[in-house]
Amino acid sequence: MSEPDLGPDYPQIVPLRGLECRFEPMNWTFADENTEAIATHWARFIAEKPASFNGKVLIQHHWEVVDGVYRGRYLETDYAAFIAWRDFGHPGPPMRNGFAMAALQARDGAYLLGEMGAGTANAGKIFFAAGTPDRSDLTPDGRVDLAGSVLRELGEETGLRPEEVEVSGDWCSVLHGVRAAFMRPVRIDLPAEEARRLILARLPDLGEEELCDIHIARGPSDIDPARMPPFQAAYLAAMFRG
Repeated sequence: MSEPDLGPDYPQIVPLRGLECRFEPMNWTFADENTEAIATHWARFIAEKPASFNGKVLIQHHWEVVDGVYRGRYLETDYAAFIAWRDFGHPGPPMRNGFAMAALQARDGAYLLGEMGAGTANAGKIFFAAGTPDRSDLTPDGRVDLAGSVLRELGEETGLRPEEVEVSGDWCSVLHGVRAAFMRPVRIDLPAEEARRLILARLPDLGEEELCDIHIARGPSDIDPARMPPFQAAYLAAMFRG
C-alpha cells in the first residue's frame, strides 16, 4: 500500500548520537515588543480554552548539530507569548520549539498515539505523548532534561509508569519549520489493542486529562496528514519504510 502524499514541505529526519540542551536565559524580542497584542490574544484564547494556564515554557534560541549531537539553548517565556508567537506565524528572530516525544510502540510493532482533547491547544490533533519543556525539565546544573521529559509527558498524558515501559537510548530529530521533535523509542510489552485499553482505562484518573482517545498505527494507511502534524506523519512514514 502506498504512503500518503505528505506535501512538498517535507520534514527532515536526522539521526542523533545524543542531545546536549541547556538553559541560557535571554530576553525574547517578540515577547518584549508585543505585550499588548499577546495579552489581547491570550484573552481570546483563554475564553475558548478556559482550562489553559499561563505558566512558563522553554523554547530554543540557539541550535546546532555537531558530530551527530544536537546542541540546543533555551530561554524561558510565558505560555501566552508562546501561543501568540505560534498563532501569529512565528514572527521575529528565528526561534524553535524543541520538544521530546515518546514514540510508543507495542509488542506487535504497532504505534500508539494520543488524540488531544477539546480543551487543549492542539485539540483533535494526533501525535505521540509530548510537551514543550518547562521548569520541571531543568536540572540543578542548568541542563534541559529531554530524556526525563519523555517519561514525564508519557506518564502525565497516558498514565503509563516508567517500570511499565522500556526506553531506548536512541534519539532522532524531526525538523519541520520552527519545530524540532526529538523522538525517543519507547516500548510496552503488550499487544497494541491491550495497551490501548490499558491507557484508556487510566485516562479518567489523571489529574489533567489531556487526551480523549488513543489511536493505533500499524502501517502507512494509518497515517492521517489532516490530523497528524507533518513531523509526526513523516516519522511514522519513515518507520514503516524500515
